[in-house]
Order: sequence, then C-alpha cells, then structure tokens
Amino acid sequence: MKDAPFVSTTNACKLCTPLGAALAFRGIEGAIPFLHGSQGCATYMRRYIISHFREPMDIASSALGEKQAVFGGGPNLKKGILNVMEKYGATVIGVATTCLTETIGDDVPRLVYEFKKEFADLPLPEIVTVSTPSYSGTHMDGWHAAMAATVDQLADPEPVRHGGVNVLPGFVSPEDIRHVKDIFEDFGLAATILPDISETMDGPALLDYEKIPKGGTPVSGIKAMSGARATVEFGRLLGLAESAGHVLQRRFGVPRVSLGLPMGIRETDALFAALEDISGRPTPARYARERGRYVDSLVDGHKYVSGKRAVVYGEEDLVIGLTAFLAEIGVHPVLVATGGKDKGFKAAVAAACADMVPELPAIREGVDFFDIAAEAGELAPDLMVGHSKGYRYAKQWNAPLVRVGFPLHDRFGGQRVRHLSYGGAQALFDRVVNAVLARQQDACPVGYGYL
Repeated sequence: MKDAPFVSTTNACKLCTPLGAALAFRGIEGAIPFLHGSQGCATYMRRYIISHFREPMDIASSALGEKQAVFGGGPNLKKGILNVMEKYGATVIGVATTCLTETIGDDVPRLVYEFKKEFADLPLPEIVTVSTPSYSGTHMDGWHAAMAATVDQLADPEPVRHGGVNVLPGFVSPEDIRHVKDIFEDFGLAATILPDISETMDGPALLDYEKIPKGGTPVSGIKAMSGARATVEFGRLLGLAESAGHVLQRRFGVPRVSLGLPMGIRETDALFAALEDISGRPTPARYARERGRYVDSLVDGHKYVSGKRAVVYGEEDLVIGLTAFLAEIGVHPVLVATGGKDKGFKAAVAAACADMVPELPAIREGVDFFDIAAEAGELAPDLMVGHSKGYRYAKQWNAPLVRVGFPLHDRFGGQRVRHLSYGGAQALFDRVVNAVLARQQDACPVGYGYL
C-alpha cells in the first residue's frame, strides 16, 4: 500500500551521531576520539571518514562484547583510556557513547570520575564525555553535542577577559576553515576556531607516521573561550538545542552572533557586516573584489542556469545554505530534503529562499533516499546538489550531480571543496554552470565545441 506507514530506513540521508562527535574531536589539538561501544562502530566510522578525507583516522574503542553488554562496560572504558594514554600520549580524549552503551545504561561521566580518582597519580589527559546514541539524531547532532560538551567541560570557569573571538563554523571542509582563518585575520581579530580540522584532516605528506596529527584547536585556546569578546556561530538550526555558543553565552556571558553558513552573497554580506561591528574595521578590499568578480560571473552565466530545477539534500544547515545559494543564482530548488528532523528546518529553508523563487520547494525532513526518490522522480530535476549517496538517482534521472558536503566517496578532493564566502560561491557557481553545460553537450546528437 502506497500510504502504509513504515519504520524502516532505505539508504539513509544522514550518518550516525557518534561519527559526527568523533570527527569534531579530531579538530582539537592532541585529541583522540574514543567510542564507548563495540569495535565495529569505530571500524565503520574510520572507513567512512578516510574515504572522504583521504587521511588516516584513528578512533579508539572500548570494544564491548556480549559480557560487557550484560554486566556493563566500565572496566573496558577505563582500560581503554589507559591504553590510549600509553600508546598515543593524547592530551585530550573525547569519549562518545554509542547505541549499545546508552541502551545498557552506562553512566559515562560517573565512570570517568571514578577513573580520575583511581589513577590520580598519573598525568591524566583532559577527558570530555558526550552522549551520542545514533537513535537520538544525526552526525550533525553528534558534532554539535561534542563541541558543546567540550566548551562546557574545558572552558575556564573563572575567565580572563580578552579581545579574541570564538568561531564555531560547524561541519565545513578543511579548505573552508583555512579561508575562515584568513577572513578573521584580515579583520585584525584573534580567532579561536572550534573545531579546527584544517590540518588534522588535510595535512601534508610526512616521512614518518604521526599517531596524532599536528593541528587542531589548542586546549589553552578552548579554556580561554569563556573570556572572549564574542562568539560567531554558523548555523540556522542551533536555536532549538544548546550549542557551544549557547553554553558560552549562558555560563560566561560571551555575546553570541548567530549566522547562517555564509554561502552566496546575502549570507556572506551578513558575515562581513557582523565582523565590521565586532572589529570596528571596514571590510578589506580583497573581499569587495571577490564579491564583484562573483557578481560579474552571475551576469555572464545566468543564461545557462536560470530556471533550472534542482533537488538538494544533505545535512540540514548545509542544505539551507545551498538552497539560498541556488535561489540566488536563478536555479529553482524543487525538492529540499534532509535526514534530520524537529529543528525548524522547513521554516529556515522557506526564509532562505522565499523572495527569490517563483514558489517554495517541497521541503522534507526526516527522510531517506527511498522517500526522496519517490518524490523527486516526478519533479523532473535538471540537476541534483548533494553528497555522493545520491549518485544512483542522478544517473537514473539523467541529471548531473554537483557533489558537495559529506561524504564524497566517488570523487577526489572532498576535503578541499570550498563552500563559504564569495570565493566559495564563485567555485560552486562555476561547478553548477559547467555541470549543466556538460550534460547539454553530451546529450547533443552532433556535439559542439563552443558555447
């Protein structure tokens, strides 16, 4: 029956919660992600992350089995932390729970408290704990929960005020993080970016393997976040949960500036306006030139993409940013979908594109690719925008797939895809235009070499 309810998921449009936490912890200097659960969880996540970033990714595990599922995983957790201390020399261990340990009821904060008392004679690392069962959300929920826990547990409870700025960029590429650093530096702002995966997930070739790659947000910087002059946080859907920015505001009174992902002109203009207010400086000329070049390219290329119909999918905040960007360049998003739910997604998408499209797209949350395919096939999209998991449907509908976000398993360089600021919009616009042109050229029976 077509309308019969079902509870199964077919080709999920999201990833598991602890995966997001593990990847976020990788953006802290000297940190090792640690999954309290079965060995298979860590193995799956490592393979998934490595396939996208093309970098080694160690994730420790308490490796619970049937015995621990019955009697509790406390001894395995404590032994695992000791092993990580010995083998890696980690200065931070980020402990994320899994479905198994949440289901059996392990009290991880209590177990870590016991561990610190039992081994108080050892030079212990910082240990951050976060609850991330997969049945509670998506990888983005895990990412944001890990960062909120990090700030809550590591920020100095007696802050020393300083002129620096906290930056919480969300899950963007290492290339994006590098560019965000440049922007804040050009405004004369000392920025602490959390997490910083710009080097840990896109590092140089080395002669010797590093157990913990260089880079990441220093612990000293995280401790000082409680004394910053402001926090700039990217993400439209963070208002319904306590993000790291909310923690800093609630506990330490650090003003929070909430922005959408700066993708396209309007959202990037909002970022630069905020930085002008914080820094007291005008926007540097290089960014005005970037903006002007992007506008010029819109004039040159609008005839190729204006009125094209797009299906957009992926993690919530990226999809909102992509929808605003596509509407801005004249593409009509006809279906906007995400695997997350219950965060105000529909209202945020509508606000991002309402005055730039002839009619609002179909907006779906909490869906898998079975749901997306069932609806999108009837909409005859001209292109799809999202990660690699949508390829089979793009091929089925003979629509080009512009690959963005995570994961990109069937293309090279996912860690260097740029999405943010005017330069990121420029790169995405060029890719969208060229994807449309390539499909038209390939479909032409005689072919042509000039457009």
